[in-house]
Amino acid sequence: MILRNAHLFSQLLREHLPRPEFESLVRKHNAERHARGFRSWTQLVAMLFCHLGRADSLRVICSGLACCLGKLVHLGIDRAPNKSTLSYVNAHRPAALFEDLFWTVLGRMRSRGQLHCRKRAFRFKNKLLSLDSTTVSLCLSLFPWASFRRAKGGVKVHVLLDHDDYLPAYVLVSEARRHDRFAANALRLVKGSIVAFDRAYNDYALFARWSEAGIYFVTRMKDNAAYKVARRRETKGGILNDQIIRLSGVGAWQKCPHLLRRIALWDAENQREIVLLTNHMEFAASTLAAIYKDRWEIELFFKAIKQNLKIKTFVGTGENALRIQIWTALLALLLLRWLHHLSRAAWSFSNMTAMLRLSLFTYRDLAEWLHKPYGDPPPPPDPYPGLQLELPLSGFGQPN
Repeated sequence: MILRNAHLFSQLLREHLPRPEFESLVRKHNAERHARGFRSWTQLVAMLFCHLGRADSLRVICSGLACCLGKLVHLGIDRAPNKSTLSYVNAHRPAALFEDLFWTVLGRMRSRGQLHCRKRAFRFKNKLLSLDSTTVSLCLSLFPWASFRRAKGGVKVHVLLDHDDYLPAYVLVSEARRHDRFAANALRLVKGSIVAFDRAYNDYALFARWSEAGIYFVTRMKDNAAYKVARRRETKGGILNDQIIRLSGVGAWQKCPHLLRRIALWDAENQREIVLLTNHMEFAASTLAAIYKDRWEIELFFKAIKQNLKIKTFVGTGENALRIQIWTALLALLLLRWLHHLSRAAWSFSNMTAMLRLSLFTYRDLAEWLHKPYGDPPPPPDPYPGLQLELPLSGFGQPN
């Protein structure tokens, strides 16, 4: 059915952000304590408009919403927020509210099977995850609390990506100066999980704990890592070496006394040798190489969020405001991924995001727009449905 009385932005929020559920989270976090009329829902709508409409500042957010006065009622707000008010609530209302909202919506989507499936078909049933981080550079004079280097600030967004739907299973926002291993040590993984990551997360003590807990990892081996070969395995295809090793570096074998597996393979595309390190002894070397190759999906995740959402420039300078913008960006990305999964139109994710930005306040059925985005819009709604006006024609043509 074509929804002629609601625009695309409103339909998107109605589908996955039910108001009663959001209000329960507001009460849980006591987010509207001492609030004077400005609701958390209005703040959420404004920040989602920031990302979906690519608004660069508080002024653009508030002015953009003010230009749509007749359409804000469909979003559940009666008027556009003031710039100073939005700035204040971003600085003071808890960012944990939007973090909790993101995990609530993601959990509901996953439970209903509303997200796409793994691209690469592996035979194993283990949970496959990727761990990585991206650094968001900040101006140190504007963000003094985020000091990174002498004249540079920044924060890191650590993500554990679930390859079942290529969305986060864990997110941590930390100072940029904090090492990546900090996020890896905070993880609580299920036995049998397989985690792929790059060399930045190499921690021999962590490798030992995961090996004892039945958690598998696949990573790049450091070039200067010392080891002794315990035995060699048969190789085939593009695999150069498949060895069972024991770490022999200073202090390395005390931290990780377990046997590990070293796999050297040839990357024909980039004409280089890649050496992998893992604690999985059963899978074929080609399977482990494919697992590490699938780690590229987390790079695509960071690329999508940085290119399509407002994650590199911020509308507030406080830590709480920055966290709110990051969590609402993740929420916006989740909604966009759901739309892209539903769409039968042959367009890329970035193209769909751009077209949605231009059509946010268009009155069209959301499902129809997803499948036929360039079709003719429906006729405007009849302001007087069911009522036909009669013209007084009884005296027409009669002499005065």
